[in-house]
Amino acid sequence: MAHLIVRGTFGTAVAAVAAVAVLPLLTASAASASSSASASAFAGGTGGTGDRLTVTVAHAGDGRDGTYELSCHPGAGSHPDVSGACRALDRNTRWGRDAFAPVAPGTACTMLHGGPATARVTGTWAGRPVDATYDRSNGCETGRWDRMVPLLPDLGP
Repeated sequence: MAHLIVRGTFGTAVAAVAAVAVLPLLTASAASASSSASASAFAGGTGGTGDRLTVTVAHAGDGRDGTYELSCHPGAGSHPDVSGACRALDRNTRWGRDAFAPVAPGTACTMLHGGPATARVTGTWAGRPVDATYDRSNGCETGRWDRMVPLLPDLGP
């Protein structure tokens, strides 16, 4: 909560009160602009030059293994679903949060093994370096993987 101490003449107090009255409007406008600009404007920040990733998948089966290149904004590369992968990345990109963050230490996870698949994503996204690994060793890791489908292959339940 902000505190306002007004000193000086009546005119100064009125200006300070007017500024405080406008502050919520400015905050709401900034939040709205931030969320609507979200991933597309935020990602890369330079017309897409920073949105290049290499995705390496192993032990996923059914021809899903391999190394794929991906660029977004505009979409290009050898990934089997460029537009879907870019949408998944945009959906998971939030200002101030790492879209590729690992599961936080100490998180309680179900011990449901989701299979032997692993993946590594490297490159640059939203102007930041990326070097993230994925597996399906428990419920949290499987959920983290599934949030990135189709950047990572859909391995079902």
